[in-house]
Amino acid sequence: MIHIFVQVVKYITIVLFLIYTLEGFMVFKTGKDKETQSAMYRIQRIIIFMIHLGSFSVLYLTTQDKKILGFYGMQVVLFAAMYMIYGLFYKNYSKLVLNNMCLLMVIGLTMLTRLSLQKGIRQFEFMLGGFLISAIIPIVLQNVSTFRKFTWIYAIVGIGALAVVAIAGATSYGAKLSIKFMGISVQPSEFVKILFVFYIASMLRERTDIRTLVITSVTSAIFVLTLVASKDLGGALLYFFTYLVMVYVATKKFYVFAGGIGLMALASVVGYNIFSHVQTRVIAWQDPLSVIDNQGYQICQSLFAIGTGGWFGLGLNQGMPKKIPVVENDFIFSAISEEMGGIVAVCIIMICVSCFLMIFNVSLQLKDNFYKLVALGLGTTYALQIFLTIGGVTKFIPSTGVTLPLISNGGSSLLSTMILFGVIQGLYIMKTEKAGKGGKVNERQK
Repeated sequence: MIHIFVQVVKYITIVLFLIYTLEGFMVFKTGKDKETQSAMYRIQRIIIFMIHLGSFSVLYLTTQDKKILGFYGMQVVLFAAMYMIYGLFYKNYSKLVLNNMCLLMVIGLTMLTRLSLQKGIRQFEFMLGGFLISAIIPIVLQNVSTFRKFTWIYAIVGIGALAVVAIAGATSYGAKLSIKFMGISVQPSEFVKILFVFYIASMLRERTDIRTLVITSVTSAIFVLTLVASKDLGGALLYFFTYLVMVYVATKKFYVFAGGIGLMALASVVGYNIFSHVQTRVIAWQDPLSVIDNQGYQICQSLFAIGTGGWFGLGLNQGMPKKIPVVENDFIFSAISEEMGGIVAVCIIMICVSCFLMIFNVSLQLKDNFYKLVALGLGTTYALQIFLTIGGVTKFIPSTGVTLPLISNGGSSLLSTMILFGVIQGLYIMKTEKAGKGGKVNERQK
């Protein structure tokens, strides 16, 4: 009987994901029809809670662990509070961004609880902290206008934090990624990437002359090289590509972008010849089956999981995702594919794409050049992180050790992404309110 329930919930979840994803893209076609948009957002919100209820019902029935019921109740309270707080304090917030963020966090909590209840609870604790921080960011952005002036504070704090990791960080899978702070493992690069975006935006907001570009490039190179010194090449790639996109948009000179891509390719070759863990990942990417007992074991198990799940998945708690080493971090997308199916996995990718489109749209509509570049930079880091993670687990590119935002296990990744979404909400509110004021002025002028 339980098996039948698991399968029924699986197919209902697939249908709900398809409807949610379709609504997420259809909303872009509604233009300024607020009533239609509101109806779509309400449908999405109902779907989120239905998916959440169905998933945790399956987890409880297949484990008979009553702690899961209490944990589910706490999550419902948190998500309800998030919608209530945004509705009360932010009249013009982006409902699509909040819906997408909540759904991705629901999937993350579902899979982490399935893999380890303890890790799911730990993730929830960071989620609660992330909500408290991200919820006040729009207010701060609306009332503080000096962020553009903190140029060198961003640089000094960011480089200093990365340098501490390079010197005293804990080594994980060949790279120094984190430091211990008050008994908690913190990955500073997750937060510094936001400071990095603010630094570049602050530098290029008014001038893009040679002197400014040289100073920006040299400082950005220090960020990247500090990451290289920590052997965090995935992070270095993320930072460098974000720098290229922001400089290209600010200067509108394609040869700068093309030259940067060439340097990135050259750096990849050099990194391969210098760092042994990079060679391991490349070998595993080229032919994982030939080294399945060593370097290729993780990627092979990932591909087996994705293939076993097929389009419809095996159902929650019906697969063997724990056979993938460190599945809750870099390879959680494989676990989702195995148990929830390829259709749900593709929907998750499309939901992430809709997040990027919304962020990019906010960037296009902002008049302030500083905030325009901030939105662009944050959107670029988010999109590239999605690409690197999913590309790595599907063998499209070598694994880079980058986590899937809002879904993978990791407090630093979760907190930084929630802060990122909080900044985007603040910029969206800023853009919407200024557009509304402009409209009223035009009406009075008529």
